[in-house]
Amino acid sequence: MDLKELSSNPVNVLLQLVGAKWKLLVVKELLKKEMRFVELKKNLGCTAKVLTACLKEMEKDGLIIREQDDTTTTLKVEYYLTDIGYTLRPVIESMQKWGKEYKRLRKLMDKYSEV
Repeated sequence: MDLKELSSNPVNVLLQLVGAKWKLLVVKELLKKEMRFVELKKNLGCTAKVLTACLKEMEKDGLIIREQDDTTTTLKVEYYLTDIGYTLRPVIESMQKWGKEYKRLRKLMDKYSEV
């Protein structure tokens, strides 16, 4: 996405870049380690078409790097986060924390609404 296309609202910028479900999950996976396409696809459970589109957009936006090794007989491509991509770590961690807390609170609400 071109800089000119980005919103003036910082929250909207985040949503423009990684607002799609699969993009956030790609970041979450790549925070663990660099991965090949097949490994990402397997871990995420999405289609190859969706993953390919996400990876291309994220590479264009400077969040990930696609590294291709042409020195081997088989094509080896790995994806990893850029320094900018790694800045999403606290965002992902906050989302995970919030998701756990939400589930805990919903259990409490459901428990007390049955009484």
